[in-house]
Amino acid sequence: MALECINPPDLPTPQTYTQVVVATGTKLIFVSGQEPEDIHGKLVGRGDFAVQARQVFANLGRALTAAGALPKHVAKITIYVVGYERDYHLPMIEEARLALFGDHKAADVVLGVANLSPDYLIEVDAVAVVDG
Repeated sequence: MALECINPPDLPTPQTYTQVVVATGTKLIFVSGQEPEDIHGKLVGRGDFAVQARQVFANLGRALTAAGALPKHVAKITIYVVGYERDYHLPMIEEARLALFGDHKAADVVLGVANLSPDYLIEVDAVAVVDG
């Protein structure tokens, strides 16, 4: 596999991500920010963060597939959340993330932002690494 996931013993061991990911593959895949839109570009889940989170992770999965990658090839994701509040948003993010990634724990960062497109509450981008 092109990724080695490391949780150093002198850092906390996160439940849903990895502290360090070493990528050794030969092909990098950069996935643009996936928004909570259906195939027609229409917003899904207006005002419902959980629905939007599920949609962006599902869209991320489709984008990876189009590039010949699997969720297990993702080295890092960045999650942008409007008005991020850890206790409120994180459980919904983790549920949506788990649906795509299963037990694969890419490195990640969650950023609170002032706004995204109107009525969009979350966006996720990714970097994946595959062999060949």
